[in-house]
Amino acid sequence: MIPVQPSPYDIWAAQEVIDLIKEAIIFKDKLKYTFVVNRKIKNTAIGGDVTEALSQYETKVFCSVVSQRVIYAETAASGNVVFESDPDGISSKEISKNSC
Repeated sequence: MIPVQPSPYDIWAAQEVIDLIKEAIIFKDKLKYTFVVNRKIKNTAIGGDVTEALSQYETKVFCSVVSQRVIYAETAASGNVVFESDPDGISSKEISKNSC
């Protein structure tokens, strides 16, 4: 999984990552990869445009999106994961989502 934040810098850098992966495929021909949008801020233009921008790379974009939420930083600081801190919360559902 290639994490990409909704920012022009990450979208531009995605090409370099794809180039590295293409080099690695020479040695590991079954290597699989996909983009995953990380730290998306809801209701922002760039948050909505990032998937479209990534489509230029002919690489799949994972359906689930990880939004920017305070709980991710809080759980990292406490050594937990969101499933432990808030198993029924929106962050746990967001991480568990596996369909578009």
